Amino acid sequence: MHQTILIYDFGSQYTQLIARRIREMNVYCEILPWNSIGEKTPNCMGVILSGSPFSVRDKTSPKPDLSGIKGKLPLLGICYGAQLLAQTYGGEVKASNTREYGRSMIENGSSDGIMEGINYPTQVWMSHGDSISRLPVNSTRICSTDAVEFAGFQFVGEHTYGVQFHPEVYHSVDGMRILKNFVENCSGCEGDWTPGVFVDECVEDLTEKIGNDRVILGLSGGVDSSVAAMLLHKAIGDRLHCIFVDNGLLRKDEFQHVLDSYQHMGLNIKGVDASARFYKALEGKTDPEEKRKAIGKVFIDVFDEESSKVTNASWLGQGTIYPDVIESISATGGPSQTIKSHHNVGGLPDYMKLKVVEPLRALFKDEVRRIGRAMNMDLTLLERHPFPGPGLGIRILGEVTPEKVRILQEADHIFIQGLKDHDYYHTVWQAGVILLPVQSVGVMGDERTYENAVALRAVTSTDGMTADWCHLPYDFLAEISNKIINQVKGINRVTYDISSKPPATIEWE
Repeated sequence: MHQTILIYDFGSQYTQLIARRIREMNVYCEILPWNSIGEKTPNCMGVILSGSPFSVRDKTSPKPDLSGIKGKLPLLGICYGAQLLAQTYGGEVKASNTREYGRSMIENGSSDGIMEGINYPTQVWMSHGDSISRLPVNSTRICSTDAVEFAGFQFVGEHTYGVQFHPEVYHSVDGMRILKNFVENCSGCEGDWTPGVFVDECVEDLTEKIGNDRVILGLSGGVDSSVAAMLLHKAIGDRLHCIFVDNGLLRKDEFQHVLDSYQHMGLNIKGVDASARFYKALEGKTDPEEKRKAIGKVFIDVFDEESSKVTNASWLGQGTIYPDVIESISATGGPSQTIKSHHNVGGLPDYMKLKVVEPLRALFKDEVRRIGRAMNMDLTLLERHPFPGPGLGIRILGEVTPEKVRILQEADHIFIQGLKDHDYYHTVWQAGVILLPVQSVGVMGDERTYENAVALRAVTSTDGMTADWCHLPYDFLAEISNKIINQVKGINRVTYDISSKPPATIEWE
């Protein structure tokens, strides 16, 4: 059993980022719903209370009993967690005159506990509508800002802390130092959870869980499904049956390329061309959620048919990772806010006889890549950009047709190849082209055109939870625009998306 930090989720979209920062320290952590506070977990070294969309002033907001934790284990409350500690133990929380969101500078800070080694003033990220107006009993201030007098506090004689800001967010310059102080110095964690250890334990767990059964896994050619396949292959060998479905929404020539790329990995893999079925299911659908659900249904139907061809197939393997889960439903059954549904998240229909196994469900994208490196997988495969499960179906705004797919595949190929040719591919986290439901007037030669517009999308990120638009050079964008307009029949206008996540998402649908 590994030393563990427990993170209790009150519904914040940042909760997963807390976990990611802790795992960067090679410390194991688990995210649990707030209503499980009080349940015992072996080897728990410390506890973190997350932020929340709720206000502690609301009568219906979560208010669990903290008596089994406070003063008995190191405890850190972040944003809502800090306000919960303050209100529960004699402090006061009031609505702020203005919403405190974005960058702020903390000063007048302590030099020990979680604030040890911090050079003041230092930038932090605020995101709250309430503020602590009076500290809880037997506590002292550890930092403040111009707008927030009690930006952080500590209970005297305890490793119990509260901070109004979010140390887990990258905009908090010394946030990692603060979390490291809590996890290592206050909680005593030594960092014994490494990629190699994860591989060994995951393979052991898969071997025990699956037994002598057979597993069907959907391979996409992406990082997630590939790493999931190798973990399952290590656990059960040739009892893993990989299927690659051509949904007609892949990138240009990707179906054959993916099949070829797995030949050297020793996997059982079968290619299935179901593109006509997907196109049929998408006819007349323009709503993003309807398209996702239609794609997901056909995907499951195809796998149900293919599973019946494999004797004793009992499991469906999937490459689901944390961002998929947190943007669909809470990863832990807690109250996290839903952003959108994912085709491989949320369970399977009753008629499908396969159980689900998801080796990567608790990992972020960068963690998945580290696991792949620990298994000596091909770096070319591991460093591929993420690609959405529904494929180009959610990069074609409006109804999906084979002709629109053709246009988008050609444009996307030019953009991605251009990134590789100019050595920008590995500085961009994810890139693609969006086909807009807009036609505009253009001039080609002496003729008037009325054709499609596309948007180029390129972002930098580490985990997909937040992302900034990538500042690609104008000359490069001009070259790509010129190539797309000249070489792809049906496009006469190219734009560049300069919105970040949040408030936008990486994909347009």
